[in-house]
Amino acid sequence: MSAAAEISFDNVVKDFPRPGGGEIFRAVDGVTFSIARGDIVALLGKTGCGKSTLFNMIAGLTGPSAGTVRVRGRDPFGEFDALRGEIAIVFQNDRLLPWRSAIANAGLGLEMLGRGAAERKAAAQFWLTRLGLAGHEADYPHALSGGMRQRVSMARAFAAGAGILLCDEPFSALDEMTAQTLRGEFSSLVRENGRTAVFITHSISEALELGDRIIVLRRPARIALDIRLERGMDRARRDEIRENIQAVLAE
Repeated sequence: MSAAAEISFDNVVKDFPRPGGGEIFRAVDGVTFSIARGDIVALLGKTGCGKSTLFNMIAGLTGPSAGTVRVRGRDPFGEFDALRGEIAIVFQNDRLLPWRSAIANAGLGLEMLGRGAAERKAAAQFWLTRLGLAGHEADYPHALSGGMRQRVSMARAFAAGAGILLCDEPFSALDEMTAQTLRGEFSSLVRENGRTAVFITHSISEALELGDRIIVLRRPARIALDIRLERGMDRARRDEIRENIQAVLAE
């Protein structure tokens, strides 16, 4: 495990009690991996394979039953406050506040961090513009399309200045043409700005399109494949990776 890793899991186990008592439910079973700064990593697997549990441990929403999780060298669950502002989340749904304009929504993360109004406005304006929403700053969510609302959500995450972006199927609620456009824009912005991103996805195509690396999980969460994607790989190599992933998911 690299000491310089942005995110690391070392032999992590996560158990949950079953309703009514009895045997425990094991969601994560001995997972070890690390993610370097600047990587875009897709966590891929079938429903119930433990992707969301890994995601929640990175976010500090739950701790491991055994093993260690570290984000920038800290325990995200035990040192939650120390990592405030270091992690931003882009959700499946935009989760915009309907009574706030686009620019006020985009500045919400900085507001929660206690930043001043001028800083919030400048950062929100910058990222709304980068994401193609110049001229829509004063619009409220009801006046925006689904793709535009998700752009505001993305602007909110970038504007907060977090180095780590956690993305919970952020494009799955959009039509495919809009989703494809936003995937490309989002991954470009992550790379241009030196951010680290972890994506949850059920889609092999999305993982291949977004990721520098794909981690394929079996249930309970165990790493079945850990694939580093080569830049500019040809169609034959891409098809080979797709077939390998499909074979694992079919097991």
